[in-house]
Amino acid sequence: MHWALLFLFSIYTAISIGESTDSIHQTDPPKHLMLIAGSASHSTGTHEHRAGVLLFERCLAEVEGLHVTTHFEGWPEDESLFEKADAVLFYMDGGGNHPIVQANRLALIQSQIDRGLGFGALHYAVEVPSNNGGSEYKEWIGGYYETNYSVNPIWQPTFDNLPNHPTMRGVDSFTATDEWYFNMRYRPDQVGVTPMLVAAPSDEVRDGPYVHPQGPYEHIQQAKGDSEIMSWVVDRKDGGRGFGFTGGHFHNNWGIDGFRTSVLNSLVWISGLDVPAGGVQCTVTEDDLLENLDH
Repeated sequence: MHWALLFLFSIYTAISIGESTDSIHQTDPPKHLMLIAGSASHSTGTHEHRAGVLLFERCLAEVEGLHVTTHFEGWPEDESLFEKADAVLFYMDGGGNHPIVQANRLALIQSQIDRGLGFGALHYAVEVPSNNGGSEYKEWIGGYYETNYSVNPIWQPTFDNLPNHPTMRGVDSFTATDEWYFNMRYRPDQVGVTPMLVAAPSDEVRDGPYVHPQGPYEHIQQAKGDSEIMSWVVDRKDGGRGFGFTGGHFHNNWGIDGFRTSVLNSLVWISGLDVPAGGVQCTVTEDDLLENLDH
């Protein structure tokens, strides 16, 4: 009888341990993705930072294991949120007024990058001054837009040679007219930078005019016939991930499946999750694109 009871107790213990392990696995906290939108700055339908991140939030709502929060006016009210975030996206006007280069914010973000914070930047948010954020951006996402070196023409590339990468799952060939920046200031030899959306600007695009300054720039014209990178990803040495996406000027482009899905996938990827096999699926209607616009 003693041995029988001992045997039953051992079975019960094994089952209990298994149940406990499953319970721990099931209660793993979701990854926290912060989406930070800048202030209104352009005419309605362009640089719709707030409407953009709210659209992303809705599209990411069904991604298992992901918790998304949205923040506005260029910076969260509570900076301590960065300490527990797994990834952050900046979608806002950049350059010298970029919210991230104000006060001690670069150092604050660097402290979180050091622990592996995922980092993404959309459109104007990829531009920082070379002497105030440039070196950080090259480490965080691999490169940045540098005034008078990079260019920002409005043109219509077709992306039909898509790489085999998780951020391109479910993305088919697409065409989009946007203010596609190119010729970023990358790390030397683009070390660690993996191109995602690549196309060759026409000679007319290289000859300008660019949005500002209008150009043309001789070094851009000399590269006629070459392909250019419009979005890219980085696996960082600290274990974190980063991406840059230079489109996003025209809000209606989020209605283009490939345009939208490539960014949604990238957001899941920098958060440290597996991108769904078919990419992040989300239906976006014309009415959806009219919601939350700046006026």
